[in-house]
Amino acid sequence: MTAAAAVGAILLASVTLYAVLGGADFGGGLWDLLAGGDRRGRAPRALIDESITPVWEANHVWLVFALVIFWTGFPHAFAAVMTAAALPLWLALLGIVLRGGGFAFRKEVSQLTLQRALGATFAFSSLLTPFFMGTVVGAIAAGQIPANPVHASQPAWTSATSLLTGFLFVGACGYLAAAYLVGEAARRGDRRMQAYFTRRAQAAGIVAGALSLATLAELHSSNPALFSRLTGRALPLVIIAGLCGLAVLALLNAARRNGVRVIAVRVIAAFGVAAVVWGWGVAQYPVLLPGTAVTLTNAGAPHATLVAIIWLFVAAVVLVGPAFALLFYLQGRSLLYADDAQIALAGVPGIGTRPPAGPRGQQLASGSPGSGSRAAALGLVAVGALVRALGRRRGR
Repeated sequence: MTAAAAVGAILLASVTLYAVLGGADFGGGLWDLLAGGDRRGRAPRALIDESITPVWEANHVWLVFALVIFWTGFPHAFAAVMTAAALPLWLALLGIVLRGGGFAFRKEVSQLTLQRALGATFAFSSLLTPFFMGTVVGAIAAGQIPANPVHASQPAWTSATSLLTGFLFVGACGYLAAAYLVGEAARRGDRRMQAYFTRRAQAAGIVAGALSLATLAELHSSNPALFSRLTGRALPLVIIAGLCGLAVLALLNAARRNGVRVIAVRVIAAFGVAAVVWGWGVAQYPVLLPGTAVTLTNAGAPHATLVAIIWLFVAAVVLVGPAFALLFYLQGRSLLYADDAQIALAGVPGIGTRPPAGPRGQQLASGSPGSGSRAAALGLVAVGALVRALGRRRGR
């Protein structure tokens, strides 16, 4: 494998991580929007908030990581995409900013009207961002991004393929979020919320599957070469994605009928979405911009830069990986609580305690802006302290 191909694989891995982690965060906004009024939507919104709060900032690390790799490793292709699809990219960025602001500040205001306005901002922005990101990916897949664009192009991202891909991104985010929330509700023993999100996961899975088939059919006319590779060398990944979707629907149906807990739903759902992303990458390889002569090799940065990116990726896996693992471990076991003044690890002797009962305890459990980043930092500190302690013990 060449250095350019290795960096391309790293870029695709970053996109995959953002899709299965950040995508679920966006999907949470969709279900927040559709939860209903204040009384009917209180329970699902509470579960969404408690699930997203500790990790929503950390998940966006992968977007930054992907963008940095893209512009550093393949600057020519990066410039072409950022020029031709400038408007949807700016709208996606606006959605990220508004979403973060709405999510953070709706917990800090006391007036009901402001809470509703900020909640609506969070929910609608959660749809805005994946849709416009999807239109950009659709424009690339359809071959609508020229090699040397001189200005932004509206037709590049408003084609049928681009719009279908945008809707597919929204549907996939909703599907992932509902599947994850089914597992979260089952872990907490909340049968009512498990059934609630089971119905939504099934509906979103069917919609996402239908949109996938519609997008694939549209590619047959918009980019026959990519379509032939999707149904050729990338066909095993396409089949895996479809089988994962069917498996999730079957497991959810079994859980709904028999009342059993579904542990594997989240993993299978994430694996299915990852298969879609990698199917697209395998079908497009080695071309970066379909319809042009821009490939991984001729659009790549100098060899020394590509090698440096590979080594930095290895370093990031070693440094960031354990912090992420610890963050999700603590969140998955309800051991992580945060507010502006403290981070407590409940149930760990000598480190912290569970939050008190009542409204203040609920506020601590729901977290606050920045809790994901602080938890990741705490993870690094804890790992470092453990390593130093082991080192001193061996030195004795």
